Amino acid sequence: MNAVIKTGGKQYLVSEGSVIFVEKLDGNEGDKVVFNEVLMLDSKIGNPYVEKASVEGVIVKHGKQKKIRVFKYKSKDRSNRRTLGHRQPYTKIEIKKING
Repeated sequence: MNAVIKTGGKQYLVSEGSVIFVEKLDGNEGDKVVFNEVLMLDSKIGNPYVEKASVEGVIVKHGKQKKIRVFKYKSKDRSNRRTLGHRQPYTKIEIKKING
């Protein structure tokens, strides 16, 4: 069974046993997470969400993604150059059960 869930402003296609990386969620490793915003179950499309549907998962770990480099500058002005780095935090979740 497949489902499309919404979390962190993004949509994810999941199935039982799949592992996804989402925006950082509150909770500790091993905690259970329930997603109630299910947009689609197999062929059932919700308006906007499928009623009485949920997806259960377990938090595997928290971490940070690879660093990206951000370079800001203004052309023809040598003094306004600046390099920044950013590492986006994430939560790794294993999907255990799809209810629907």
